[in-house]
Amino acid sequence: MNVFISGGCKNGKSFYAQRLARRQAVEAGSPLYYIATMIPHDEEDHARIRRHLTERDGWGFTTLECGKNLLSLLDDPQVVPSGAFLLDSVTALLSNEMFDERGEFDPDAANRIRGDLTEFAAKTGSTVFVSDYIYSDACEYSETVEAYRQGLAAADRALASVCERVIEISGGMEEIWK
Repeated sequence: MNVFISGGCKNGKSFYAQRLARRQAVEAGSPLYYIATMIPHDEEDHARIRRHLTERDGWGFTTLECGKNLLSLLDDPQVVPSGAFLLDSVTALLSNEMFDERGEFDPDAANRIRGDLTEFAAKTGSTVFVSDYIYSDACEYSETVEAYRQGLAAADRALASVCERVIEISGGMEEIWK
């Protein structure tokens, strides 16, 4: 089953998703993969990665570093497409694709990522996708930041439409929408 999880930053989405992906792998008797999309830029990012690694320690995850080009994972002979996957996060994956290391903006990235995510869901059938809900404020943003927000919203909607389950995590509590 493909599952889409959204919610605010630091609300327990990742830990919830880890438990869910592990349960899917155990029930299916399949390999368990963690797709790490964050490309660290500072010590805070490195600390977050260390915390997530510690949380996953002993759970049986094989970590796949993939900050860009998601579909390339399915070409890796070490990856079993029928395994259980946890992609954390859609938010970072889009950011990596839309803004490169030099700060250059790729306006086509949002459409490409939306297609890659839905294709990945179709080809794997057992992926938990994690994304951050960043739409509730009333601020005005630069053109590129607003394009990112709109691109993430489109990716989230696409995933919600193809996933069998859609869950919102807020304050550590779950709300099942689908």
